[in-house]
Amino acid sequence: MITLQNISRTFTTAGGPLHAVSSASLQIEQGDIYGLIGFSGAGKSTLLRTINLLERPDEGQVIVDGEELTKLTLRELRKKRLSIGMIFQHFNLLNNLTVYDNVSFPLEIAKVPKAQRHKRIESCLEMVGLTDKAKAYPAKLSGGQKQRVAIARALANNPKILLCDEPTSSVDPQTTGSILAALKEINRNLGITIVIVTHEMNVVKAICNKVAVMEHGKIVEKFDLSEKNIVPQSNIAQYLFNNEISLERELEANYV
Repeated sequence: MITLQNISRTFTTAGGPLHAVSSASLQIEQGDIYGLIGFSGAGKSTLLRTINLLERPDEGQVIVDGEELTKLTLRELRKKRLSIGMIFQHFNLLNNLTVYDNVSFPLEIAKVPKAQRHKRIESCLEMVGLTDKAKAYPAKLSGGQKQRVAIARALANNPKILLCDEPTSSVDPQTTGSILAALKEINRNLGITIVIVTHEMNVVKAICNKVAVMEHGKIVEKFDLSEKNIVPQSNIAQYLFNNEISLERELEANYV
């Protein structure tokens, strides 16, 4: 479904080159809920964004459904991106548009006919339990509701893949459960492959079937969570598996 081969991405900063991702490789199968976990700055979000080429890698291959995305023309890439939905940490909703119009936005860009758009918007809002909020504006919604609107918008074009960049970090712990339940139901009912970036091990254990641990731009370990006796080898993986707490509150020195 998704193959990342030897992905590297370096940014130029005032302090010199920043190697955000270094020679990272992943194989994500259709129907997986695949977690990318690590501390802030580990390269998780950068690697996630290479899957739809929001970040174009300096080296390596990005293969989705048998197509090498870096070889596509801009027009071909835009078409391919319709099959890859994305959910952002801070929702990225358009505040001057209603919930209905936010979900409609990607359909309008894709030039979906109005009647077909209406049917699809209603279906997406029903999936996330927000039919009654169609005419509301984002400012009137809770954080959890905003994220569910973002999920509905990401589902609008019937994607095969859903990329989730810290989808629960801007909501309270109680709301986190409802967001994860919605994603799990979408995966189960629609068969959508989900890749989720998080800094919380409890999120991974609640929703993912596989996980890759990142540190300093590298993938240091990968695990199939269906296995009964997982024995992490690296220091960071041992720390993550033994501490189901918010990692952003911890210093890296705690496990080194």
